[in-house]
Amino acid sequence: MTPSLPGLIQQMLQADFYSHPVDTEIRLIQTHISFVILTGEFAYKVKKAVNFGFLDFSSLDQRRFFCAEELRLNSRLAPQLYLEVLPIYLAGDRYGFSSEGGIAEYTVKMRQFDQANLLSNLFAQDQVTAAQVQEIGIQLAKFHTQAETSPEITAFGSSAAVRQVAEDNYHSTAKYIGIAQTQLQFDQTRAFTEQCFSQQEHLFEQRQHQGKIKECHGDLHLKNICLYGGNVQIFDCIEFNQAFRNSDVVYDAAFLVMDLEFRGRRDLANLFLNTYLEQSGDYSALALLPLYLSMRAYIRAKVTSFLLDDPNIAPDLKQSAQIEATAYYTLAWQYTQTGTGSLILMCGLSGTGKSTVAAGLAPKVQAIQIRSDAVRKHLGGIPLNSRGDQQLYSPEMTSKTYQTLIDYGVTLARAGFRVILDAKFDQVEQRSQALAQAAGIPVKILYCQADQATLTQRLSDRAAANTDIADATADLLSSQIANFATFTAQELNHLISLDTRTAIDWVALIEQLGFKSWTV
Repeated sequence: MTPSLPGLIQQMLQADFYSHPVDTEIRLIQTHISFVILTGEFAYKVKKAVNFGFLDFSSLDQRRFFCAEELRLNSRLAPQLYLEVLPIYLAGDRYGFSSEGGIAEYTVKMRQFDQANLLSNLFAQDQVTAAQVQEIGIQLAKFHTQAETSPEITAFGSSAAVRQVAEDNYHSTAKYIGIAQTQLQFDQTRAFTEQCFSQQEHLFEQRQHQGKIKECHGDLHLKNICLYGGNVQIFDCIEFNQAFRNSDVVYDAAFLVMDLEFRGRRDLANLFLNTYLEQSGDYSALALLPLYLSMRAYIRAKVTSFLLDDPNIAPDLKQSAQIEATAYYTLAWQYTQTGTGSLILMCGLSGTGKSTVAAGLAPKVQAIQIRSDAVRKHLGGIPLNSRGDQQLYSPEMTSKTYQTLIDYGVTLARAGFRVILDAKFDQVEQRSQALAQAAGIPVKILYCQADQATLTQRLSDRAAANTDIADATADLLSSQIANFATFTAQELNHLISLDTRTAIDWVALIEQLGFKSWTV
């Protein structure tokens, strides 16, 4: 036994403490707020009797409450992992799960997973896949749709509430100027957030009125995602502080975007973001994304900076912490430096590979890809994986879909985003509307082409696979070809033609689109 550990934890490190078989060496993981005992099939989390202000586990009743909250909150995203809350009794000097003696503590019982399957560990081995990142985006969008909201929860998304969080961050980190961040970075990052709160207060109110402030996860990064039974599991929601958990859904998603970008995988961050947005349809959230990304990075910088003040940390670890904090402060500042927006209109018949090209291009130039198929189904109120009926493809709905698509694209481009509008754009009216609304914004029309035999085969294969949200089938090709409107002289000034039967030269295409270099 380890004398420095509490008696309960010492006993929980013994196999005879448990009624179930323990066939492996019991391991202990400690954080500043909990003990986690790994027994093989099951893991047990015991909260430490600590009070850090933002977290208070100091009384047994509070630990019971927060164990129950941890089970409730994590059962939403990881029901396979979180099993039950168990009381631990004390009879004499022996702790146990039988109801002898009085209740001395509570523990959350969970399924144990292989620590090698944490996404942070998989990432270190370059084993995080695009499919896993997409699955996270799908799960999170569904979770946010179903997550609870209320007037009390909504209050956490007010401009004043979010502003207070930002101000607290700046107040507590000013002392690290010249140590982990520069005065210029501090001033410009703070000025950006001040500008957001003073000039965009209506956006916070709009998000509140739209019901976008939810009981979220609160701590969404790769260390809190794992593979279990071959499936992605998002776990370890914040149970101990409502202000950390109740937020705008895009602030919740921003944490993982920032985490992936900090780790040098902007391509995966872009894929996650585009997947999440397509599933949720919440493109208006992007107006606040730069602010929320900067805040997420700044909070990580702050927490890492605090290690510099700890006298118990070795000098080499402090040096590492300083380097990491500096990188986070720099990232927080970079998010405030908005670029010049632009618009790419995908164009072509069904099956010409528009979405494939757009999906390949988006992470290379850090663009937001908006598919008309998704917009149409969100407007129609049907799941993305459902087939639309005749009404969904009526002229009225098509007009509404394109107008919504163009509105999204132009608004985001004017806010500094690169945007790919992924649709047929087969009519002059649609293209002219986009060009008119985007006046002053760089616009390219990327016209994808292939012969009819290739299109027929692609559409037949897609229908057989039944894995895409697009509903178009091969029998529509003849009418699409007949109705495709030739390009006007004005449109030819923006046009880039692409034969999708051959491999794409991405470097050349990116240069044609007007981007100087790859961004990842």
